[in-house]
Amino acid sequence: MSAARNQALATQARRVYLEALVRGMTPLGAAVGQGAVQLLSQGAAHAVMQARRDAVQAWQKLGPNWQMAVVGALRHAAQHGVSDSGREHEPTVPAQSQKMSLVDDQTIEREITSSRLALVMMDRATWEFTDLRTRMQALEAHDDLDALDLLRAHVVARIALDAWSRVGLDANIWQLLHHELHEEFAQLISEAYHETNRWLIAQKVLPEVDLRPFIRRTAQAAAAAAAAVGGVPAVPPAAPAPAPASGLAPLTVPSGNGDLPRSRATTQADEVMAQLQRVLARNVPGFPVTHSQVPARPGAGRPSLAGMGGEGAPAGHGAAKPSLADAPVAAGVASAPSPRLMGAIKHAQESLQRRAAAPGAAPSDTGGHSAPRALEEIGARNQAFKQVLKQAASTPAERATIEIVAMMFQSILTEERIPATVRVWFARLQMPVLRVAVSEPDFFAAADHPARRLIDRMGACVMGFNTAQASSPGAERASSDALEREIKRIVQVVEAYPDTGRRVFATVLTEFEKFLDHYFENENQASKRGVSLAQQVEQRETLAIQYTIELRKMLSEVPVQDGVRDFLFHVWADVLAVTAVRSGAQADVTKSMKRAAADLIWSASAKSSREERAEVIRRLPPLLKTLRDGMSHAGLPIEKQDEHVRQLNNALAAAFTAKTAAIPRERLDELMDQLETLEAMLPEDIEGDSHVDEMLVRDLSGHESEGMEVVAEGGSAPTPAMVAWARELQVGGWFMLDYRGRNEQVQLAWRGLRKQLALFVTPKGRGVLFSLNRMAAFLQAGLLLPAQDEALTVQATRKALAKLDADPEQLLK
Repeated sequence: MSAARNQALATQARRVYLEALVRGMTPLGAAVGQGAVQLLSQGAAHAVMQARRDAVQAWQKLGPNWQMAVVGALRHAAQHGVSDSGREHEPTVPAQSQKMSLVDDQTIEREITSSRLALVMMDRATWEFTDLRTRMQALEAHDDLDALDLLRAHVVARIALDAWSRVGLDANIWQLLHHELHEEFAQLISEAYHETNRWLIAQKVLPEVDLRPFIRRTAQAAAAAAAAVGGVPAVPPAAPAPAPASGLAPLTVPSGNGDLPRSRATTQADEVMAQLQRVLARNVPGFPVTHSQVPARPGAGRPSLAGMGGEGAPAGHGAAKPSLADAPVAAGVASAPSPRLMGAIKHAQESLQRRAAAPGAAPSDTGGHSAPRALEEIGARNQAFKQVLKQAASTPAERATIEIVAMMFQSILTEERIPATVRVWFARLQMPVLRVAVSEPDFFAAADHPARRLIDRMGACVMGFNTAQASSPGAERASSDALEREIKRIVQVVEAYPDTGRRVFATVLTEFEKFLDHYFENENQASKRGVSLAQQVEQRETLAIQYTIELRKMLSEVPVQDGVRDFLFHVWADVLAVTAVRSGAQADVTKSMKRAAADLIWSASAKSSREERAEVIRRLPPLLKTLRDGMSHAGLPIEKQDEHVRQLNNALAAAFTAKTAAIPRERLDELMDQLETLEAMLPEDIEGDSHVDEMLVRDLSGHESEGMEVVAEGGSAPTPAMVAWARELQVGGWFMLDYRGRNEQVQLAWRGLRKQLALFVTPKGRGVLFSLNRMAAFLQAGLLLPAQDEALTVQATRKALAKLDADPEQLLK
């Protein structure tokens, strides 16, 4: 069969498809109209009923116009194609006149709505679409359908949404009718695909599609398929000749940044990555071994999912396609992954998603007994896909990548410290991670690659679930459910944006870090109270230090007795901080404590006249009462209060006979004003003052309370490397803590803003508060041990290396 005949068949097939869509718009509109009328028969609140009535009236008035607009847009798209913006009737803006700008909320919402519709359509019609795409590739001898081909569901969805807004129907009406719209469009496109496939089979175009649903054809394979359509047996393309072995030297790992100590975990990760690079360079011809790494920039650019493209998730205006421009410099140029392999990965991922969503499939997120069975099934399917993917690979490097990623996930999925319900979702990440690994060789060189960091962070947070649930199955189960739901959401987001490389992993990693802060503070039953107490401790200590600094500045040139100075700096600053934390900086009680400080300063200054001395004696009793109230509020015991009052009395008595100059009235008024507005003068960031850190970690034992233990002693003097390691510990990690005769599992639930304080919580909710140096001392003494000796992906890589050491030929099989 000639190429001209094939092209004619392809053109006619597209007409069959178009006419099937056009014919189906009439029954689709009728079904949506019936659904709209049925809404009015359902009981609801008055406001909801009014919204339904308005929507039905708008539909009855504008629905026919929308149907005609959709039909016109479909015919226009079939004849002229679809513009990059998806608005096929809008003129194309010249490239030089386009300006980068933020995507407005309305556009983002429309893209989300369009994506949801496309996903529903593809759920119903995936198999028919796969067959049709394969046949069209064979006829047109193309690698794949164009991203804006009308045969794609997301293009039809976009056309329907654009027509909806053009005729005057708003998003609220779509939301009210979305069930009917989703159902009818899914049925419409499924029937259109089926009708087109039936016509092509009648024309003897690939009656049997042998390679579905795994392998997308390359241009050469498509040409071979086209020959098969004409009755000539297709000759499989010859396997590419192996590239010459790389003569690259083994990777050398830099020793770090000058005098900044490197933590043990970081050093171990670098060693494993270096060993993997040496194995790949030695055994895989042409593998692009990475020599230099670009440091991770957490949150750099704050990538937004609104700008990410992908099947079922069209990119908005100005969305930048991710590239390898920011990737580490490779020793050899990394060739782009073959379209055939990328197509196979995509089909494998879609198959896993369909299997999980199929009726009767074992639920993976219910925590039931079916989770181990679902995990076993997914693991078996991933192993089966590995063989198919290797057949689709075109180079030794691609086959090696497939093997290593499979080994890593096999290790992760057999990690029994992670609950089976969570491992099911980890299994779903294998194909997205493989897609990144074949595109970005630094995945095998950088332990801080976003995909690795995401898996490590999620894995670290769920290592202690089984113990926590066993100790308190009620509240802890509810808390772990929230974390499992977030992991499920993250996996689904990664799956929804397959073509964005590391950007989607970086985005969801940032979102996961934010979720953890909210989770431990608000949702985790074991940590909520402890985190709240720890935050109050930090706020109180920080404010006390800031108040002390400002009081020192204010009194630097004011003649005040030393005993009064010490009281203001060491006692009253803390009283002000406690009062401000509990009652607010502008509360009456806080203002009264500030006035007491001003009165004390005035009373302790030199008094040369009889009237001033009489005034001091008159004001002293209420002043002392306020001082005692403040100290009681701050938790000082009675004996400490008595001691401070005696010292103040001595200082005030000395002021009566002092020969120093009195404080001028103007200066006293200025001090009063400064005390009233003390918060406005407090420095926002005191990170740069090293002595402030020492003050903050002074004696926290006064903060110990029911449910909160403060670690004030124990451990050994930490080295700088141990302090650096303690500073790197991340929220969510699990540890074994040996303290006060107990050896128990704890989770790091909170880090202070300057990482000077850390709160660990037990599964039963008891909090243990550490200063940074004390935590480093416990790490050094082995009294605080991480549940993981190394990160999850580093451990998985190490196990893969052990298998490759025994049989390196696995990389190329």
